[in-house]
Amino acid sequence: MQDQYPLYLANRPEAPNHDLEVIDKYTGEVATRVPLADPSLIDRAIEQAVAAEAPCRELPAYARQEILNHCIRRFEQRFDELALALCIEAGKPIRDARGEVTRLIDTFRIAAEEAVRIYGEVMPMDISPRARSYRGMWKRVPIGACSFISPFNFPLNLTAHKVAPAIAAGCPFVLKPASATPVGALIIGEILAETELPTGTFSILPASRAGADRFTTDERLKLLSFTGSPGVGWDLKARAGKKKVVLELGGNAAVVVDADADIDDATARILFGAYYQSGQSCISVQRILVHESIYDRFAAKLAAQVAELAMGDPKQEETFIGPMISAKEAERVESWIHAATAAGARLLAGGKREGSMLEATLLEDVPLDQPLCCEEVFGPVAILSRFSDFDQALDSVNRSTFGLQAGIFTRDIYKAHRAWDILEVGGVVIGDVPSFRVDHMPYGGVKDSGLGREGIRFAIEDMTEIRLLVLRTP
Repeated sequence: MQDQYPLYLANRPEAPNHDLEVIDKYTGEVATRVPLADPSLIDRAIEQAVAAEAPCRELPAYARQEILNHCIRRFEQRFDELALALCIEAGKPIRDARGEVTRLIDTFRIAAEEAVRIYGEVMPMDISPRARSYRGMWKRVPIGACSFISPFNFPLNLTAHKVAPAIAAGCPFVLKPASATPVGALIIGEILAETELPTGTFSILPASRAGADRFTTDERLKLLSFTGSPGVGWDLKARAGKKKVVLELGGNAAVVVDADADIDDATARILFGAYYQSGQSCISVQRILVHESIYDRFAAKLAAQVAELAMGDPKQEETFIGPMISAKEAERVESWIHAATAAGARLLAGGKREGSMLEATLLEDVPLDQPLCCEEVFGPVAILSRFSDFDQALDSVNRSTFGLQAGIFTRDIYKAHRAWDILEVGGVVIGDVPSFRVDHMPYGGVKDSGLGREGIRFAIEDMTEIRLLVLRTP
């Protein structure tokens, strides 16, 4: 990792300061420094993005595709550098960091394919005699300058899910990466700066939350795409004005393990889904509902495996549980564990904290009003409960203000379809955990989990508008 990184203003690197310290999340030491953009610099970036709307709109599809393909090649060449930077700035275990770089490449590859597939449609108009002499057709056109705000937990791939479809669609953008993890986005900016994107197409600007109001309120921006916490996201939507808003917010993901499930398979997948990157994922398994006939065997097996997860330095290959993003966040989750046990929950594994390191933790019989049950934990904690009736289990899944994804372990096709029909979530995953995602999927939630969908083709739909043409034959 370099000692310093520039920000990117209208495609060019600039270093007005190096005021933002990026911390190694495991050692607590300063790993690098990057600039903080002030409001005047953000204003210049928006001005340049608006000026780039016409040149971006006129950029042919094959040229947009080649720019994305250039990024893919450079990501592959800098694979190890990207993974190490992610490991340091996010505290992500190195094996998981490599996995995210792979997904970054996948996401840009999907966007490169979709850049030449933004179709329109011929529309029959003669639905009645009065329209007999008319023909219609529509196409999609870029919406214009976009504002992106990305989170700390997947600083490469969730940035990619905004940047790549914008390039594919022909939309200039300004991006605010998370202040805790800005380096990955800045490396993406360095690679974008190597391309022939029109001047002003992109600006990548680390900024304080207080200083970044223009990302939300500026009326020149046509779309705001935010990934982060519900409280922040809904507040941004309320202040966004007339622009389109896409929100990918929190979760409280549940998984149902029915009586016919393969216990070995289900425990292995849930172990991954609940504790991968210390549970800091909005689709991390948080609530585990297990049929009473297999509950005792399942709980004993899962608790034993949770206790064996290796915790430590994320740079070590054997590490599965690395640090949380900050000691403050680890303290919050620890306090929720203590509150749950004080209210009658039973601790089956883990529960101890040292600094930002929190053990993988499993509890059972957590009261429904406890934060561990009804809020988003965003840490390495999962809770077990038992059920006797499948429909009641589905009702329990729905008793949440969140609705992002859910997982169902069953071999009964009728129950699988019933879950798909009943569950109030953006996605139902059968035979696996809700933490499963492939980057071309329509991904997003309902209720407090947000609105709109990511997944390249679906993001392009939000970043474009339908323009109709009607032809009359006299």
